[in-house]
Amino acid sequence: MSQEKLTVLSLGRKTDFVETPYIQNITQRALDYLRAGYPVHFSGSSGTGKTTLAMHVAALLGRDVMLLHGDDEFGSSDLIGAQSGYRSTKVIDNYIHSVMKKEESMSTQWVDNRLTTACKYGFTLIYDEFTRSRPEANNVLLSILEERLLELPGAHVGESYLSVHPNFNAIFTSNPEEYAGVHKTQDALMDRMVTIKIDYPDLETEVAIVHAKSGLSLAQSRSIVDIVREFRDVGGDASRLTIRACLMLGRVVTARNGAVVAGDKDFKELCFDVINSNGQIAGIERLDEIIQKHCPSSPKLVIVDETAPATPPPALKKGKSNKRNSRDG
Repeated sequence: MSQEKLTVLSLGRKTDFVETPYIQNITQRALDYLRAGYPVHFSGSSGTGKTTLAMHVAALLGRDVMLLHGDDEFGSSDLIGAQSGYRSTKVIDNYIHSVMKKEESMSTQWVDNRLTTACKYGFTLIYDEFTRSRPEANNVLLSILEERLLELPGAHVGESYLSVHPNFNAIFTSNPEEYAGVHKTQDALMDRMVTIKIDYPDLETEVAIVHAKSGLSLAQSRSIVDIVREFRDVGGDASRLTIRACLMLGRVVTARNGAVVAGDKDFKELCFDVINSNGQIAGIERLDEIIQKHCPSSPKLVIVDETAPATPPPALKKGKSNKRNSRDG
């Protein structure tokens, strides 16, 4: 069996990554924990930006990244490696023509997998949705995160343990609300990491993300975010509306050179398709009302930034007064 080629990521800071005070606070906390030697766990609902945050924090650490996605079919060998294939050696001695001597030997080969590679070379491990893997597969992480030792069962004699590189870091993500294909994590593993709860970002962050990723103006981005957030606040299935819905709206409007305005048939249909994608969003019958509430009625309408300082009136020119002085008769 041939060795699987492992892809190591060299992450740089993205030029379009949005950094608001909300993002900076989470990033700094995560970096503090990682630099103190503790793995970080981003836990939150789908669409809250867990994986993007993990990638951003890993890029700031300045080390190569090994990306691993949780899978119910994983065993420990899928994380650390296993004996894979055989190496065969054959020697034929025919120095004397009438005598042939043949020697043949065969040995197994150990092939490292992603976790072992990251521990050996000091990469940053991003274990995305790690709760989708079975707890028994993740047991190997216990000694890595605590004793900084990786056990290699079945490896060559004298190589049964690997000392974890001092630069090794681990960032985990999980979705506790997703019930399909998710396993309960052992307490011993959770006790070894610092969990940061990730919720939907604040208004400022959502608007900045839509503005940066779609190319729409801040005013149009704000209108889209306000529409989605109003449906999200209703609760129920609408609470699942994430920043992805905002980005879908913004990017489609940009792609077809549309406008975020009330009364626009195409924009209303787009909102209906994206927001009511599962056909069960409460309050969808109020779509017209909500669009009119948060969108201008004309694309040419100028929205004044109330935070901008007022323009002072032009100074009066000095000159002679035109007013005639009255004289008493």
